[in-house]
Amino acid sequence: MTRTITQWLKVTQNEKGLGLVESVVAVAIAGVTVVAFVTALSTGSIAVAELDQEVVAQGLARTQLEFIKGSAYDTSYSSVDTPDGYTISIDVDAIPGTDNDIQKITVTISRDGGEILTVEDYKVNR
Repeated sequence: MTRTITQWLKVTQNEKGLGLVESVVAVAIAGVTVVAFVTALSTGSIAVAELDQEVVAQGLARTQLEFIKGSAYDTSYSSVDTPDGYTISIDVDAIPGTDNDIQKITVTISRDGGEILTVEDYKVNR
């Protein structure tokens, strides 16, 4: 009962349906695709949240510096209103070697205890 290769091919060509190996490969490909898609969505949402936080921090820093520039020359300045979770710290330093008419203003924006952005600028007593 030996069969030739041609006879084996004829027997296997008449079979219908998918085999176990083909099914496992199809499920594996689908699984990898789903995992890649979910990972991309997760990474995208994290990036959007971080960008939103950065934009809010930049806006707060810009607003705070404009408020300080519009205020009278002083050694301490009040901070502008902040959204929930954000804090602003203002550091005012006199520039050494000048007659105390130039200040270095450092504004630091933090959220939930973590520092997000630090901006420095100068104010002149005019």
